[in-house]
Amino acid sequence: MIRLLLTVSRRFRPSSREIAAKPSQAFTSATCSTKCLAQVTEVEEDTTAQSTDPVQVFRKWGCNYDDLDRIFKRNPQLHKADVTLLQSNLSVLSRLGLEAPDLVRIINCRPRFLLSSRVHRHFDERFPYLDSLFESKELLKRAVVTNPSLLFYDFNKIIKPALAQYEELGVDKEDFLALICTRPTIIIRTSFDEEKLEYIRKTGLSQDSKLYKYAVAIIGVSRVETIREKLSNLANFGFSDDEIFYLIGRSPLVLTLSIEKVQRNMTFILTTMKFDAKTVLEIPRLLLINLDTLMKPRVLLMRKLQDMDGELEFTPSSIIRAVRMKEHRFVQLFIESQPGQIADELMEFYKKAKEFKRLAGLRKKFVQKGFPF
Repeated sequence: MIRLLLTVSRRFRPSSREIAAKPSQAFTSATCSTKCLAQVTEVEEDTTAQSTDPVQVFRKWGCNYDDLDRIFKRNPQLHKADVTLLQSNLSVLSRLGLEAPDLVRIINCRPRFLLSSRVHRHFDERFPYLDSLFESKELLKRAVVTNPSLLFYDFNKIIKPALAQYEELGVDKEDFLALICTRPTIIIRTSFDEEKLEYIRKTGLSQDSKLYKYAVAIIGVSRVETIREKLSNLANFGFSDDEIFYLIGRSPLVLTLSIEKVQRNMTFILTTMKFDAKTVLEIPRLLLINLDTLMKPRVLLMRKLQDMDGELEFTPSSIIRAVRMKEHRFVQLFIESQPGQIADELMEFYKKAKEFKRLAGLRKKFVQKGFPF
């Protein structure tokens, strides 16, 4: 009986090889399953991050943290942007050769640009035309950064008719493309009627003049009512009709100035500088110069120098030269050239004259009337 029990127990006893094998197999199986689970989890998390996080999309496209900070400050809604839409629009910019700094400028100008589905829609049809129109990839990049809406415009209904209008007036294609880079609204806002064409003729500029294209573009994008108001404002200072258009021919940018700016500059020129109104006909820049941060502080400083030295006298030509100087040159010539204590006093006076603009600017109310011209 005892022999039978021993025999049976030996039959069911596992061998040492089996005992060694079983724990090893169990351990290996558990280790493999743990590794695979970890890998799958990591891949799923990475895929999820790439597909749902706009930050990762921007980073992958080439934006650094400074770029992202500026982009999200300009439009916080991009934090929640649809990633698929975002990737499609960024791929369009990549095809144009644009990079992160260009994107920052675009978002600063058009905060909702990347949220529009129109960016990539029909881009394959528009791109060949834009490429052939600009002929230079660099010029196309400049134009898109200046006016991203170029990617939306219908070239048959909008771009081609605008180009045809300028070519009819003697502005060739090369000049037209250069204007697009400096005047973003030239395509969508240009219109000409008989009154505007008469204004262009009155400037006396020939089509060969370098200023002609600017005069045409500024008058073309401006409202007729606005032009009339600005002409009337200049007439209030005693300018005849011929003198006004002579001034515009000398500097077409005069038409881009607000009525308030022209009034303030002209008042200062007449009352403080004691110049004749006709001076601006020969030096139009007097109307363009910033009154509060440049012209007024410099003229007041020169007046103070005259008060400190009764024999010192500044002629109109010397005042104009001083106003047109570079900042470091003006400071060196009129302030740093004086003895120590006097130079300190003049520098403090000059700084206070400039700071007055900042205080006034905080109280100024801006009324937005839409397009400025």
